[in-house]
Amino acid sequence: MKQVLAPIIAELERWRDQGLILPLWWRDDDAIAPTPALDRLLALAEGFDAPLHLAVIPHPAEAALADRLQDTTHVFAIQHGWQHQNHAPLNEKKAEFGAHRPTQIMFDEVARGWQRLERLFGPQALPVFAPPWNRVSPAVVNGLAGCGLAAVSTFLPRQTKYLSPNLLQINTHLDPTAWRAGGGLVDPAVLAAEIAAQLTERRQGRGDNSEPYGLLTHHLVHDDGIWSFVGTLVEILLASDVCEWTPPLGG
Repeated sequence: MKQVLAPIIAELERWRDQGLILPLWWRDDDAIAPTPALDRLLALAEGFDAPLHLAVIPHPAEAALADRLQDTTHVFAIQHGWQHQNHAPLNEKKAEFGAHRPTQIMFDEVARGWQRLERLFGPQALPVFAPPWNRVSPAVVNGLAGCGLAAVSTFLPRQTKYLSPNLLQINTHLDPTAWRAGGGLVDPAVLAAEIAAQLTERRQGRGDNSEPYGLLTHHLVHDDGIWSFVGTLVEILLASDVCEWTPPLGG
């Protein structure tokens, strides 16, 4: 696997030669309950001393999940919508908080979801909203701060640091799951080229390196190929001495 990821290693060496630092963060979606897959994820993150941000679906989340995380270190819960239910028409891309329902209903769900996470996870809950399918309407974005949220997290490099006053944007940038192919790992060579290109853009000043580079995983659907890739990638990133885990809401 490391041989396939050689383009990433080469790019990280350029970062080191130029004295640059790559901020990192890790988000994992769809947590509801303790599972063997969650245990594997927690063990992997702990082995790297990596802060892990579990995007928890508030409505079906079980108290047992909060109990499982209570004694962990560097594990946080962020809000993953409300029920992870699609409300978009069949001819549109899936969205729970798109422009398909009355805004006030969506605000109520967001607020209830955040309140439930606070009750379940206490200080481990971070006021970050990660909408299911990484899609959220501008109208909902404008009301997130009023619901108690401090940041929103979707996918791909952000275009602006703040989407609305007092609402930080902290996105993810790499998802190794081949969703369009029905699951499994995206071709590692394709992933390596994608990551190297993203890092090159940042190194050359064409990308926003103040936004932590976000790894997005989905532990419930991982096969051995995805687990192996994620472990090897994080190992390579940390071994480069140019990467630092960075709190999504700032230090």
